[in-house]
Amino acid sequence: MPPPIRQTKVDACPGALRLHAAADGPLARVRVPGGMLTGTQLAALGEIGPPELTSRANLQLRALNDVDPTALAARLSAVGLLPSSTHETVRNIAAPPLAGTTLRTLVADLDRALCADPALAALPGRFLFALGDVPLTADLAAVPLGDGGAFTILFAGHDAGLRVPATAVVATLLAAAHAFLGERADVTAWRLHEMPDGPARVAAKLGAPLTPHPVTRTPEPTGIGLLQQPDGLVAVSALVPLGMLGGEALRLLTTARRLVITPERGVVVPDLTPEAARRWQRRLEDAGLPTTPGSRWTGVTACAGRPGCAKSLADVRADAAATSEFTDGLPVHWIGCARGCGSPSGAHVRVEATPTGYAVTRQPTGETFDAIASARRI
Repeated sequence: MPPPIRQTKVDACPGALRLHAAADGPLARVRVPGGMLTGTQLAALGEIGPPELTSRANLQLRALNDVDPTALAARLSAVGLLPSSTHETVRNIAAPPLAGTTLRTLVADLDRALCADPALAALPGRFLFALGDVPLTADLAAVPLGDGGAFTILFAGHDAGLRVPATAVVATLLAAAHAFLGERADVTAWRLHEMPDGPARVAAKLGAPLTPHPVTRTPEPTGIGLLQQPDGLVAVSALVPLGMLGGEALRLLTTARRLVITPERGVVVPDLTPEAARRWQRRLEDAGLPTTPGSRWTGVTACAGRPGCAKSLADVRADAAATSEFTDGLPVHWIGCARGCGSPSGAHVRVEATPTGYAVTRQPTGETFDAIASARRI
C-alpha cells in the first residue's frame, strides 16, 4: 500500500498545549515516553478528567470545555508530564512494558536529549522512536542484540547493518532524526516510511550504506495476569476495557508507585513481590480491570466514535461494549468511519461503521464477513 499523500509538512497531532477541537470539546494528548508514569502523575490527570489510553501507550483527556489551557499546562508541568513546552508533541518513545533497567534508562536519556535539541522540535508529532521490541512500527528503533550490550538500529523497520553499543544509542537516534529532517526538506512526509527510499537515505547519512532490508519482528503481546520481570520481581498486567479509565479502577491505580501503559491499551503494575502481585491482581479484578486470560475484552479496541468524533457514524464504544470478542482469535478494532483511527498494525478484524450498518473485514487481506446492522455478538 503506497504511503498517503500529505498536503502539508505540519501535522495536527494534539498535545497537552496544542489541543484538538473534538466534537465533544477540546482534547489533550499527554505523551508518556515508554508508557511509564507514577500513580501520582495518573492522579493529577484524573483530577482533570477520566484518562483514555491510546494505541501508542499515551494518555489523553477529552471534553475539556471548562479547563483553562494555561492552568492545564501548569498542572501537568508540576507533576513532570510536560517537561518541555517546545517538544511536547515529539516526545514519542515506545518501549516494552517489562523493560529492564537498561531500556528504562535509555528512554529517560533519549527523552531528555530530545527535549534539549532545539532543531528536533520540528519533528512531526507522529514520528516514533522505539527502544526494544514493541508491537508498533517505529521510524527509528534501537533493539538489543542478545546479552552482548550491542543494539541494532532499525530505520522504519529496515536493518542497514548499523550496530552500536548502549552508550551510543541516544546519540545515534538523534543523529538519524536530524538526517530525517534534512532529507525531509524537499519531501512532504510525516513518517520515515512515507519518504521515497527513506530508510536508505537516512541510514546513508549515518554511514550505513548497506541496502536496508526489512526486518519482520513480531513481539508477543504483553499478555495479562502475573508476569515475571527480568529482575526477578513480578508485574501484574490488566486490560483497560476500551482504554477508558475511571471510577474505582482509576482510584486504585493512583495508589501504585509505578505504572506502565501498554500499546494494547492495558496497564502494568510492576516491581512487586509475588505476594503483593497477587493482592494487586485481586484488587484490579474487583475494580473491573481483567487480569485473567479469556476475558471478553481481550483484543477488543475502538476509536472514539460518537459523540467525541464528528466524523463517526456510530457510537462504536457502546456497540463494542455490547458484544463479545471475535471468535476467530484475532484482535477486533471498532471504527466509526473509514479513517480507521487507532487500528492495530498487525492482523485484526475491522468493524467499520457505514451508513447502512457495520462492515466486518479481516485485515490486512480485506476478506469480508457478513455485515452487521447493529451491535451483536460477532
